[in-house]
Amino acid sequence: MVLMPKKTKWRKSQRGRMKGKAYRGSNIDFGNFGLIAVEPGWITGRQIEAARIAMNRVIRKVGKYWIRIFPDKPYTKKPLETRMGKGKGNVEGYVAVVRPGRVLFEVEVPNEAIARRALRRAAMKLPIKTKFIAKEPF
Repeated sequence: MVLMPKKTKWRKSQRGRMKGKAYRGSNIDFGNFGLIAVEPGWITGRQIEAARIAMNRVIRKVGKYWIRIFPDKPYTKKPLETRMGKGKGNVEGYVAVVRPGRVLFEVEVPNEAIARRALRRAAMKLPIKTKFIAKEPF
């Protein structure tokens, strides 16, 4: 079950720039612990799914988890051994554009040790550097 949008516009999207920090999705809203991005990057649907499975194996029935990113940007790739030109390649997959400060995953578990273990496993599946954070008590 690889994450991808149900419908997309007809045009293939451009690469864009990952400049600046995330100003949306930078707070823990659902759980009590989270995994936050430290550097910018693209995260594919397969990487999100791999992280979800790794996290789920640790959490099981003791807690809940939320995935705060969704791969909605199509990326293209030209076939191997193809000469330059002849237009843009076909859509290969979908990625989530992640900027520093973005909360990627949130968990709600009874103690911090389980949360750290689960989110560390998830972080190993991702191509960017991440940081464990806890929700500040009000």
